[in-house]
Amino acid sequence: MKYFNYLLLAICLGLIVFLSLFLMSNKETDVAPGKKQMDVSSVTVSLLAPDQVEFCEKKIKLDRYDMIERYDRELNIFTYHHSSTMLLIKRANRYFPMIEPILKKNGIPDDFKYLATIESNLDIRAVSPAKAVGLWQITADPGKKYGLEINEQIDERYHIEKATQAACDYFKEAYSRYGNWVDVAASYNAGMGRISNELANQQANSAFDLLLVEESARYIFRIIAAKEVFSNPYKYGFVLKRENLYPLIPVKQVEVNEDIPDFTVFAQKHNLTYAQLKDFNPWLRDRKLKIISGKKYSIAIPDKEDLYYDRNKTKVHSKAWVED
Repeated sequence: MKYFNYLLLAICLGLIVFLSLFLMSNKETDVAPGKKQMDVSSVTVSLLAPDQVEFCEKKIKLDRYDMIERYDRELNIFTYHHSSTMLLIKRANRYFPMIEPILKKNGIPDDFKYLATIESNLDIRAVSPAKAVGLWQITADPGKKYGLEINEQIDERYHIEKATQAACDYFKEAYSRYGNWVDVAASYNAGMGRISNELANQQANSAFDLLLVEESARYIFRIIAAKEVFSNPYKYGFVLKRENLYPLIPVKQVEVNEDIPDFTVFAQKHNLTYAQLKDFNPWLRDRKLKIISGKKYSIAIPDKEDLYYDRNKTKVHSKAWVED
């Protein structure tokens, strides 16, 4: 019996050596003449940047060395940061339907939704090191300037619709100064003062021609690259189906004009947990709400059944995002 086990072991080892030599032989012969053998199981292909792109219905030529190289960088980053980019598309299915009508109502080009995309990664709770918050990454002073309530109880920078309106007010003000959407977008990152000063000091006609800090220099190209990948994800290797997207969850608005001593109790009355209430109303910053000067607030409340996925009913906001 012991002799049989040794014999079986010897046969197995012999087969392993034979197969290894066979596979190594095939690996060498499969390489085309003049080509080096690769030691990796996959390849990364550099994308070919186009000669021009479109932003806010304007053609932007990319034939100049710096233009094409800056765009090429961002396009490749968006393409090969697989998990981050795929998550953005999933989130966009929920949030784009909320912000697009507000952009349209204010006469802001639809492409500015990609500005929100790169600002916050469509994370409604995003907070930057500079204390900019929400989808549009608004800091406190501009937020108050454009009509948002910001205090210990309420921070409407986290309110998707109201923050989007505040961002639109900024865009309109910036457009009245610059008269073009490229400089408007650049100023959202660098500030109107910085863009105006640099245009004058560098005697340039466009933010594209300015020497800026890296974040600001990359900003518009990140927006345009995001638009390109979102417009045709499959082209860049992202394969999603309807059931992969995050659905827009319908809510009803409950108006309150009296103090709410405990949001946990309030949430339970509406068949929600405290966490769920805050998910749909991240602008409520405290555990309670004290009404000041007779103000009224509308709190978003989803129906209990809408908290559960029915993947077959998920609405696809853009057909370009999914492969059936």
